[in-house]
Amino acid sequence: MTESLPRRIRSLSIAASVEWMLFRIWLPVILLILTQHHVRAGIQLIPTAYDSHIELIWRDDSLGSFQYYKVYRQVNESGFTTQQTLFPSDTMALDFVGPDQQSNQFDYFVAKVDFLGAILQTSDTLRVQTISADDDALLEMVQRYSLRYFWDFGHPVSGMARERNSSGDLVTTGGTGFGVMAILVGIDRGWIPWESGLKRLLKMVLFLEGADRFRGAFPHWMNGKTGRTIPFSPKDDGGDLVETAFLFEGLLTARQYFQGNSPNEVVLREKITKMYGEVDWNWYRKTVEDVLYWHWSPNNQFAINLPIRGWNEAMIIYILAIASPTHPVPARLYQRGWAGGSYVHSQDHFGYHLDIGPEYGGPLFFTHYSFLGLDPRFVRDQYTNYFIHSQRQSLINREYCAVNPKHFAGYSASCWGLTASDDPYGYSAHSPTNDNGTITPTAALSSMPYSPEESLEALKNFYRVRGDRLWGPMGFYDAFSDRENWVASSYLAIDQGPIIGMIENYRSQLLWKTFMTSPEIGPALDAVGFVVDSTTARAAIPRTAGFVFPNPASESITFERSNNVKMQWEVINPAGISVLKGSTIQQSLHIPLHTLPAGLYWLRVRENKLWQQFKIVHIPN
Repeated sequence: MTESLPRRIRSLSIAASVEWMLFRIWLPVILLILTQHHVRAGIQLIPTAYDSHIELIWRDDSLGSFQYYKVYRQVNESGFTTQQTLFPSDTMALDFVGPDQQSNQFDYFVAKVDFLGAILQTSDTLRVQTISADDDALLEMVQRYSLRYFWDFGHPVSGMARERNSSGDLVTTGGTGFGVMAILVGIDRGWIPWESGLKRLLKMVLFLEGADRFRGAFPHWMNGKTGRTIPFSPKDDGGDLVETAFLFEGLLTARQYFQGNSPNEVVLREKITKMYGEVDWNWYRKTVEDVLYWHWSPNNQFAINLPIRGWNEAMIIYILAIASPTHPVPARLYQRGWAGGSYVHSQDHFGYHLDIGPEYGGPLFFTHYSFLGLDPRFVRDQYTNYFIHSQRQSLINREYCAVNPKHFAGYSASCWGLTASDDPYGYSAHSPTNDNGTITPTAALSSMPYSPEESLEALKNFYRVRGDRLWGPMGFYDAFSDRENWVASSYLAIDQGPIIGMIENYRSQLLWKTFMTSPEIGPALDAVGFVVDSTTARAAIPRTAGFVFPNPASESITFERSNNVKMQWEVINPAGISVLKGSTIQQSLHIPLHTLPAGLYWLRVRENKLWQQFKIVHIPN
């Protein structure tokens, strides 16, 4: 043993020397490979061009510390200049270049810079040009950007919508209902994968199932991690019936959208129906009164004592309460509660007549929140036709801003919209009778179904004229005031959601069509006295396609269109079998349904080789 030890040491020394020589030979090669890989896996820049801005997103897989990113730009090879300086946590930049720039070439690269300003690493330089967007492309851009608030910024645990972009774990009940509908729009347009969207909505529902409820109603705010109530005010620490109704407006729309037999769809539908049935609407009328009350909590009971009366954002509350399959309130509450007090108010402003509501109609969110799902077209109650009313209120709002009686800077026929939002002084429900110089983009944009030309004109002003300050990573910031040279840095769920949903109701009527297939809704509308108002149908039809009304229907449906091109049509049952068919050149097609069993059907119409399909619900008399 002792004689072999030196030989072992010599052998190990020789082996180590060989390994070291090999390592010295291969080290430069290894470093070259690693360096090349490092460059390829470093800053990967992806630019996307729009009408008046360019979006830059990058992924940075490289290692090492640095001080900040710098975005460099040159126009038409004029030389690079620093465009923006960003924190290491930022991987997105928006460069607003303005409209009518399609002839210019924009080159960009992103650099990592140390604390002395030395460039450590750069992305490849990429060239882009802006595009000239038509109206539909602008609408889609606004929807997709606004959707980021709910999809990318949704709470990571619950999936619910944060109250605003600075809310942390605080999530909002009503804003989540609007967010549910926004996600459905994203799924239907292919911006969100179908299965991913379904799983996100199921995550929300499972979270809500274990969250705080008060006689079935959810609080206004809750913790997105725990589901525990966060008081909205000292006495508002319990159920909020209005926020709960906005939530179920979205959830019932999701229930009706996912009608397949996959396990996740079945569970989603069952849990939404169960939670809707667990809301004790009668409790919120103090069990006996002919009006619903906004708040109740175990600690403060009905101390806030705020009855829900219109005209305001809350019509959907009464419809859902009357429609409840388990705790319905009497239909008379619609007249005595919702329409009680000073509901009827005949008035004229700027040549437009209003039948109901406060002076000038009030803030525009009155015309948006309940009507994200509830379809106001082609029907009326004893008081008014709500589509026509909302249309006129929107146009009055716009005319007020154009006339600008208080002479606020920035107001015009193309820069209008007064509704509830942040403002330079805090938060307020802005309207012609409560005007402090603040314009809120959601007001005009969410009125798109009612005033498409005027709303599009405002959209173009907000984006093309004011986009350098007003356009951000999740669409338009909440509000602005030229009077105070102020632009909000905030996004609010209850303002972002209606932008997406109401633009979609203008473009495809998706949310209206889907929510109205809820079997509970048609009978509730009948019970409170809604009747078909087809005389207003043509005024209510956007210029894109035809529409079916009433829906749900018991006796017959009408398909209304804006032309008299020859059209083929057929009604298809759930088994895929055509049960009625025909052709016409008339603008109005009346189809009797009384011979068919009650249930779900599809109307297919064909004009010039283009097929459209509409979901219809036949309910028994």
